[in-house]
Amino acid sequence: MQQTDLEYAGHAGTIVARRWAGDRAEYVVLLVHGYGEHSGRYGQVAQRLVDDGAVVYAPDHVGHGRSAGEPVLIADFEPMCEDVHLLEGRARAEHPGLPVVLIGHSMGGLIAARYAQRFGAGLAAVVLSGPVLGSWAAAEGLLAADEIPDVPIDPATLSRDPAVGEAYVADPLVWHGAFKRPTIEAMVRAMHTIEQAGAFEGPILWLHGEEDPLVPIGPSRAGFATLAGPHAESKSYPGARHEIFNETNRDEVLGDVIGFVRQHLPEH
Repeated sequence: MQQTDLEYAGHAGTIVARRWAGDRAEYVVLLVHGYGEHSGRYGQVAQRLVDDGAVVYAPDHVGHGRSAGEPVLIADFEPMCEDVHLLEGRARAEHPGLPVVLIGHSMGGLIAARYAQRFGAGLAAVVLSGPVLGSWAAAEGLLAADEIPDVPIDPATLSRDPAVGEAYVADPLVWHGAFKRPTIEAMVRAMHTIEQAGAFEGPILWLHGEEDPLVPIGPSRAGFATLAGPHAESKSYPGARHEIFNETNRDEVLGDVIGFVRQHLPEH
């Protein structure tokens, strides 16, 4: 697998993205990371997809990783979708005729859900991992506070594998500070927008850890119910926490992702 860094002009400055590719290309994956992290944390996901024949494109969102912008400040999620759409255009230009799949985790699942509603007509499949959908009590609690406490995400919420949390804490490209009020407000607005926009008609898969303490499964499942159309599927994993792509059963999860994608790729 070869990794290449890409740069392009996003809505609020330069977006830095990664492209992972192998010796064959049967489909394109747009991989959308979550809050406070960056695309570099998805190398093992990209490896599984590339081994299956994918070319993977993954942006660092504005204010995340190596991209421009004030750290973790997102005023509106609509331009975030447009930034991903620009990368889709580049991927299609570099691999004309290949089907495109969208995979989003956590806040990236929120972005992917909205993206599917806006730009999903040309997508072969969409996969949401632990998406922030429906409602999020943590956001409501933070917004109710006069001052948002400077408390980072607890690494123990990510995975039963302690090495995942240790790597997260040690990663200098991960944001380890407080949430920012405009970002939380934008998340809440985006959840409402998705709910009001209605079902996505294409193939979409919702996956969630049943013991996710960061984005609890119940509200996310309820949010997905408003998004799910005639080709929607869902699965949850007993005991798994938030980052199911980094969980102790990651091989099972990624196998489920690839199985769903393969089921919905067009015939050659």
